[in-house]
Amino acid sequence: MAEEKKLKRINKFLSEVGYCSRRKADQLIDEGRVTINGAVPEMGTKISEDDEVRVNGELISAKKEKNVYLAFNKPIGIVCTTDTRVEKDNIIDYINYPKRIFPIGRLDKPSEGLILLTDDGDIVNKILRARNNHEKEYLVTVDKPINNDFLNKMSNGVPILDTVTRKCKVSKVGSHEFRIILTQGLNRQIRRMCEYLGYEVTKLKRIRIMNIGLDLPVGKYRELTAEEFKNLNELIGNSSKTEEASQLSTESKKENQNTKRPRVKRKK
Repeated sequence: MAEEKKLKRINKFLSEVGYCSRRKADQLIDEGRVTINGAVPEMGTKISEDDEVRVNGELISAKKEKNVYLAFNKPIGIVCTTDTRVEKDNIIDYINYPKRIFPIGRLDKPSEGLILLTDDGDIVNKILRARNNHEKEYLVTVDKPINNDFLNKMSNGVPILDTVTRKCKVSKVGSHEFRIILTQGLNRQIRRMCEYLGYEVTKLKRIRIMNIGLDLPVGKYRELTAEEFKNLNELIGNSSKTEEASQLSTESKKENQNTKRPRVKRKK
């Protein structure tokens, strides 16, 4: 029993050492890009500190350094992906941080503003699971004057992507500009909502994620303060999994049942 307590799932290990989120780790395992002691593991395989873990042939070591938590003001045109081989205008190469980091969530290529980056896979999972509860605030400019009908419909829910958006806070800032606070993260949600109502977004800027506000010039980043990190953890501490996270978990289990992989031989 004592030895069993020292074991941890491979996706949790890759998350804790800051290589990627657990979700991304499951994807890498499913693609056969992870090996344990030279063998491709099954989903959910547990490892000990004596096992050799590699991703794409690269040896992954246990993490000993302090985690990194960054706030970044993403410019328009930068893509929130870690796949530097496919996307030349990616966020990782743009920031060029000396340690491996990855973005928490996404912000569209034509959008700008606040995005968080880290090497802590556990906090990524917690924030993504909480995304149907935490607030994200945006300033949006559209192509024609805003009226009360537009504001009311935006705030009460708009039918997009086979659903109706959750009620949200919307307020007019200027003749063509409004502020919106969302508590969900559908794909290109604000743009789709505006499009449904006959408006086109000409500028979209995220200015807040939960307790963290945007206070940086475009293209610059900073570390989260101790107070910001403390408050962030309090906000996500009691979060439960979203339907999306639960669905992904179910899909992973189904894939695991349908995919047979060689058993991992442990080091003696």
